Amino acid sequence: MKHVTIKDVAKALNVSISTISRAFNDKYDIHPDTKNMILEKAKEMGYSPNPIAQRLTQHKSSLIGVVVPEFVNAFFPKIIMAIQRVMDENGYQVLIMSSEESAGKELKNIRTLEKNMVDGLIISLTQETRDVSYFQHLLNKNIPIVQFNRVSQKLATPKIILDDTTSASYATEHLVQQGYRRIYHLSGPNNLIISHNRIKGFTETLKKHGLPVTENKIIEAGIFIEDGKRIATRLIENGDIPEALFCFNDPVAIGAMEVFKAHNYRIPEDIAFMGFTESRIATHLTPALSSVEQPTDEFGKIAARSLLDIINEKNHISDKTIILSGKLNIRASSIRHK
Repeated sequence: MKHVTIKDVAKALNVSISTISRAFNDKYDIHPDTKNMILEKAKEMGYSPNPIAQRLTQHKSSLIGVVVPEFVNAFFPKIIMAIQRVMDENGYQVLIMSSEESAGKELKNIRTLEKNMVDGLIISLTQETRDVSYFQHLLNKNIPIVQFNRVSQKLATPKIILDDTTSASYATEHLVQQGYRRIYHLSGPNNLIISHNRIKGFTETLKKHGLPVTENKIIEAGIFIEDGKRIATRLIENGDIPEALFCFNDPVAIGAMEVFKAHNYRIPEDIAFMGFTESRIATHLTPALSSVEQPTDEFGKIAARSLLDIINEKNHISDKTIILSGKLNIRASSIRHK
């Protein structure tokens, strides 16, 4: 079967190729009747324009790239769904890529999206990311970027973040108010700003209540279930059992809970748990896990609208930071039995 080209459509209608092109590119200088006639004939003949060629002509792809560090936790998929809803309402398609916590793969993802001529990027950085020079290269090319959750202060872009310090303070305050005094924090990767902010909220709250803050109370764990299991195993082997564990996120808490339960520790009677990020299974655990809920819907909506504002030139001030608040959900894993 012969491949139908723009020349074939032009010949069938006895019009110029440029007229066909203007119809498909929705130019203002073509009569609506002529445009409809061309589109109907093209459909009848089975012709559709090359999308890459269209992007080059229009200098617009109506594509948005979203790059996140991982899909293991529900946090990022929830945000992506909110981004997609906003973009869909505004006529944009979303290309989604996961960097799997690898700075190298993150860079490959960014380059792939650049080749696809996306109109803008929404990014949350990996735990490995140090060099942001390629992101700056994109900004220099006038490709707008919005950062969320894990951000670099080196880039002059909109940033949507959680007030991690206050959220961590609320979580720690709850544990202190329950009567726990020997509280440890399983922190996130040391190079993440959010890890340091949660540590700050934890330590400031302990100091406020006159509780000692020592190095052994803050243990760098990671972000995955296996990280929680590893640290819990070490604590049990060393006989170093706190009254409560405040974990960087729910997966770390879930992993640690699993190990302590396997060693016949009762939760919360022998050791209490506080998570962060409000995973989907937090309420289905036994006991249910206390956690800090992050406003994922707001994250996604604000990130999407911030990018659209730059694309549509409604906002010329791109270097702004929007700080969102978390919500403490208290459940059985942290409530001390009187």
